[in-house]
Amino acid sequence: MAQQTLSAIDYYKQSPRPKKKKILLAFIGMLLAAALVLLCASYGIIYGVTVAINKPMDYKEAVASGNVASGNKIHFLNTGSSDCIILESNGHLAMIDCAEDTDNPRGFAELELEGYEQRVLKYVKDNFRGADGKVRFDFILGTHSHSDHIGGFDTLLQDQDILVEKAYLKRYHEENIKEQEVVEWDNQEVYDQMVGAVNARGIELIQDIPTESFYLGTFKLRFLNTLEPTEKDLGENENAVALYVEDGDKKILLMADVNYLDGDEQAISKEIGKVDLLKVGHHGYGYSTGTPFLTRTQPKIAILTNDRADSTITVRMRLTLNSRSSQYGTANYNGIIAVIGEEIKLYSNIH
Repeated sequence: MAQQTLSAIDYYKQSPRPKKKKILLAFIGMLLAAALVLLCASYGIIYGVTVAINKPMDYKEAVASGNVASGNKIHFLNTGSSDCIILESNGHLAMIDCAEDTDNPRGFAELELEGYEQRVLKYVKDNFRGADGKVRFDFILGTHSHSDHIGGFDTLLQDQDILVEKAYLKRYHEENIKEQEVVEWDNQEVYDQMVGAVNARGIELIQDIPTESFYLGTFKLRFLNTLEPTEKDLGENENAVALYVEDGDKKILLMADVNYLDGDEQAISKEIGKVDLLKVGHHGYGYSTGTPFLTRTQPKIAILTNDRADSTITVRMRLTLNSRSSQYGTANYNGIIAVIGEEIKLYSNIH
C-alpha cells in the first residue's frame, strides 16, 4: 500500500500543538522573571550577588573617634539631584560645579527648584577656612551651563571670603541648543551670572578648556570632552566637561552630565579604560552610563549625585550587570567623602 503524502496544511492540523493556557503561563513566567531581574537590579542584587558594599562609616563619628583614613579626599555634597564636588589634596582645593540655585529669572513654574547655594557656602566655610578666615580654591570648573551644575557659583563668588585663582567654563552657544532648552530653561541666564561673577572678582576665566594633564596637590587631573560642538539642535549636556583624576594607582572619573547620545561617553571610555570610582553621568538618568561604557570602565564604586531610587532603573541595572558596581546616592547618605589611599574608603553624613 502506498504511503499517503500529507500536505503542509494537513500535517500542521495533525501535529500536536501547545494549548493556549500553556502559552499564557509561559508568557506570564517570562514577565515575572523580567520583573524579578528589575527588582533585583533596583536593590543592587543579581545572580545571588549583593553588589552594595558596607554602608559608609558616619564621618562625624569617625572624626570624633579619630578613625578617618588618611589620603586625598573627594567630597560629593548632598545637593539633591544636582552636582557639587570638591577635590582636596595637600591643602589644595578645587570645586567641580556648585549645585542648583534658587534663582528663576524668567519665572518658569518647572524651575521653581530648591536651591543649595547657601548649603554649599556653609560647607566650604565650615571645612576649609584658613587661619585668616579665607577659603582658597586653585580653580573652579563649571562643567556645562545648566542650573543644577553652575547655578550656585554666583552666590559663592560674591562672598569675599572665597578666593579663586582660575575658573574653567566652556562658552555657551545658544544658537546650537535645541529649542526646548532655549525657550523653557535658563541656560543663558546661569551662564551669564557665572561669567559676570567671575569677572567681577577679577578671576582668570578660561573658556578654551585645556587637554594637558596638570596637578592639584598630588592629584593628577585631566579635562575630557573639551571641544565645543558645532552641531545644531544639541542638548547642553553634550557640552559637558568630564574630569579624570589619578592618585597613585587609583583612577576616578567624574562624568558630569556626559551621555552617549553623540558618542562622547563611548569616546571617553575608550581613552580611559578601567576606573576605581565613577561619578555616574547625568545623575543616573536616561541616555547615560551605557553598556559599552561600563564594559570598558568597570567601576568598583559608583556615586550617583541623586537619591539612588530616583535614578533610572536601567542605569542601575547596567551598573549591576555590566560592572557589579557598588552604588551610592549622595542624597541617601547626606553627602559622601571618598578618601583615596591604598583603598578607597567612603564616609557618609558629611554635612
